[in-house]
Amino acid sequence: MFRNMNSVSSNAVSFVAGVMQEEPLESRRQQTLEWQNSHRFRPHPVPSTSRDAAEEPDEMDKLKAKLMSAWNNVKYGWTVKTKTSFNKTSPIFVLGHAYLLNSEDEVERFRLDFVSRIWLTYRREFPQLEGSTLTTDCGWGCMLRSGQMLLAQGLLLHLMPPDWTWPDAHQLTDVDFEIFRPRSPVRAAGVPIPSFGAPRASTTPEKSCSSSQKKKTESSRDRLAEPTHKKLVTLFGDQPPAPFGVHQLVDIGKGSGKKAGDWYGPSVVAHILRKAVAKTSVGQSLAVYVAQDCTVYKEDVLQLCDPSLNQRAADPSSQAWKSVIILVPVRLGGEALNPSYIECVKNILSLDCCIGIIGGKPKHSLYFIGFQDEQLLYLDPHYCQPVVDFTQANFSLESFHCSSPKKMPFSRMDPSCTIGFYARTKEDFESMCSVVGMVLSSSKEKYPIFTFVDGRGQDYGLDALSSNHFGPPPRLLPAEQRGRGNIRQGSEEFVFL
Repeated sequence: MFRNMNSVSSNAVSFVAGVMQEEPLESRRQQTLEWQNSHRFRPHPVPSTSRDAAEEPDEMDKLKAKLMSAWNNVKYGWTVKTKTSFNKTSPIFVLGHAYLLNSEDEVERFRLDFVSRIWLTYRREFPQLEGSTLTTDCGWGCMLRSGQMLLAQGLLLHLMPPDWTWPDAHQLTDVDFEIFRPRSPVRAAGVPIPSFGAPRASTTPEKSCSSSQKKKTESSRDRLAEPTHKKLVTLFGDQPPAPFGVHQLVDIGKGSGKKAGDWYGPSVVAHILRKAVAKTSVGQSLAVYVAQDCTVYKEDVLQLCDPSLNQRAADPSSQAWKSVIILVPVRLGGEALNPSYIECVKNILSLDCCIGIIGGKPKHSLYFIGFQDEQLLYLDPHYCQPVVDFTQANFSLESFHCSSPKKMPFSRMDPSCTIGFYARTKEDFESMCSVVGMVLSSSKEKYPIFTFVDGRGQDYGLDALSSNHFGPPPRLLPAEQRGRGNIRQGSEEFVFL
C-alpha cells in the first residue's frame, strides 16, 4: 500500500490531459503577451502551475507521514509475550552486579535489579514535533530512546541511593523468565525456582532475621527516594519542556543535520545527550564528556569537571567537582562485530562504573546492560505506548519499568555503538581510568577498543571535533607530531579497529 504513495493514478493523468487539450498552454501565453504589449498593462500574477506542483509533494509527505505513523503505532503497539531462558549454572552480569540463579534469593535480587532499570520506549499521541506532523517516534526514534535509557542509568547512579531498587517492582509480574540447568534433567534438591514475581521462601532463622532487617532498612530508604525517582522519570517526558524528552533531543539534533523522522546513530546521540545535559540545571553537578577518535583525554575531563581549572569560571559557587558521564563512540569491526572484542565487551559490562552500551542490530537500536555466557542482556525500546500525562499527581511509573528481560547473541551485535561510564568524584574518575584501562589492555586484539591518554585533545589537533574542552583556541601541532592522525569528519564514522 505504501509503495505507491508518491505515484499519480492514471485517472488523474487523463483528467489533466483532458483539461490541457481544451486550450493549448502555449496559445494562451501568446495571447496574453500580445494583449499586454498592446495595452502596456502589467496583469495580476497568475498562480504558477509549477509552484502548485511543487506544493503537492509537501501535502503528500504529510499524508505519508500520518499513514506511516499509524502503521508503526500498530506494528509496535503490541508484543508477543515470550519467556527468556537463563542458565542457572552461569552467572548473569548486570552493570557491575553478578547473579547466579541457583537460589530464590539470587533470583529475587536479579529480578529487582532488572525491573528497577528505567525503560524508555516509543510513545504515541504526544504534542507534534516542531517542523513536522509527527506525534510519535515509532519506527525511527529507537536510538534516541536507547540514549535516554543510558542517560537515565547515569542519573540513577547520580541522584539515587547506592544499590537503589524500585519499591513497587513487585507490581510487574505479568511476564516470567525461565531458569534451566544445561544437560541436566534433574533439578538440584532443595532449590525451588520461583516465578518472576513469586514471594521469597524462608531460610535459616539467623540468616532470615539478619537479611530481613537489612532489607527492611533498604526498603525504607528506597521508599523515601521515590519522589526523586518520579522527578527523574519526568525529565524524559514526551512534552516539549522536558529537558531530556524526544522534543528537546530532536531539536538539539538539528545542529547535526538531523530532523524528526530521521534515524540517529550512536555517535550523534552521544553528542546530543552531552548538549542536553549542559542546557539543564542537572549540568550544574553533572557533566557529559564524549570521547574523540576512540580516545578519552584525561585533561579535557578534568577541565570539564573541575571549574577551578577553567579560567573563565567566574561563579565561586561552581568550584565543586562535577560528576561525569563519559561516552565513547566506537566501531568494533567492519561490517560485523569482530569476535576478538567480545571478551573485552563482557569485561566492560561487568564493571560497576559502566552504565551500559547503546547499539543493537543494524537500524534496530537496543540498550545493552549485561550478559550471560554468549548472550547480551538488553532493554528494547521497540514497544509503542501511550504518552503519560505527568501533570497528574499520581501518574503511574509502571510503563517506565520492564518486567521482561531479553537476550541476543553477541554475534548479532552491530559493531557501531557507544559505551557509557559514570564517575561521581575525581577519585572515582581516576580509579575508572585505571580499571577500564586494564580491561582494555587485556584484549586479544593488537589495538584496544579505546584508550585513556594524558593531556588534551587540542594537543593532538582534535579541537575542531568536539566542544568538550575549555580555554582559548589551541595552536595545532604539526601533522608529523600529532598523536593519532586517522581522524574522520563524519559524525557517524569511526576509526576501524
